[in-house]
Amino acid sequence: MNQARYKIVFSGELMPDASLDTVKENLARLFKSDVSKINDLFSGRNVAIKHNLAESEADQYIGALQRAGARVRKEPELSESLSLMATDDHGAPAAAAESAEQMTCPKCQHVQPKADECSACGIIIEKYIARQATLTDSAPAQSSEVSAVAPASPYAPPKANVSDNMPEFGQLKAFTTNGRIGRLRYLAWTLVMLLASTPLLGVAAAGYAISDLFGSLLVVLATIAVFVIAIQIGVQRLHDIGWSGWLLLINIVPVVGSVFALLMVVMPGTNGANRYGPMPPPNSTAVKVLACLFLLVPLSGIIAAIAMPTLFSAYAP
Repeated sequence: MNQARYKIVFSGELMPDASLDTVKENLARLFKSDVSKINDLFSGRNVAIKHNLAESEADQYIGALQRAGARVRKEPELSESLSLMATDDHGAPAAAAESAEQMTCPKCQHVQPKADECSACGIIIEKYIARQATLTDSAPAQSSEVSAVAPASPYAPPKANVSDNMPEFGQLKAFTTNGRIGRLRYLAWTLVMLLASTPLLGVAAAGYAISDLFGSLLVVLATIAVFVIAIQIGVQRLHDIGWSGWLLLINIVPVVGSVFALLMVVMPGTNGANRYGPMPPPNSTAVKVLACLFLLVPLSGIIAAIAMPTLFSAYAP
């Protein structure tokens, strides 16, 4: 009994909370293609992006594509679901079908009964072979690997194993809502932002020496800049946990916001890649030192608040 074969089908649907632009960039990176070609995959039609896979291979592709944000599914290959076993009523036709000569499409590697046209990708076999031979003759200096140029159609199956193509660690970008950062880097970046905002707000406040209107405008602009950077850092921290960046709005809810802010500091990130990208790089020594300094600030405040009443009572007349 032959093992069941499957194909991967994509109809343009996205995983929950996945951004369309981010998914297109992920698919372009996985398929080693341009984003402009990936756009054709989102036409709303069912597109088979990989054929003739074993069930384990199909599950591996589905996992990689879903981590990239694309909602895909596996379907049995039609040619594999047809039985070729002879029956009492149709023994002769079945035997004839079983003995029919098989062929493999030179473009998509689909196995089917011998025909002039591929039932999977629709090419004319003889014309495709002739065109490939022409390309090979026109560029004899190129290696056979380069000569086998991938088809321009975005519906062609990927040649790379997309499940292993995602990098182990993502790139760090502070001024964006894309990507992931861990707990220590979240604390370190927040401390750097606070230290940088202090002189910035000081310069803005100096504008009051020129005029009240000019000083107020500078303070407002500086405050907005700090607020935007804080949002970008917070969204990347939520992405590391596997949560949507919109959950950052919980911080404005009284009482609940304080608890949620504490969760952002203590919750560990997802182990391995998630739908927001690969894991962040390991923490450097500078990140660890800055995170410890950030934790010392509230700790020092708590100790001072406890010690001050005792000191005042000891030196009171």
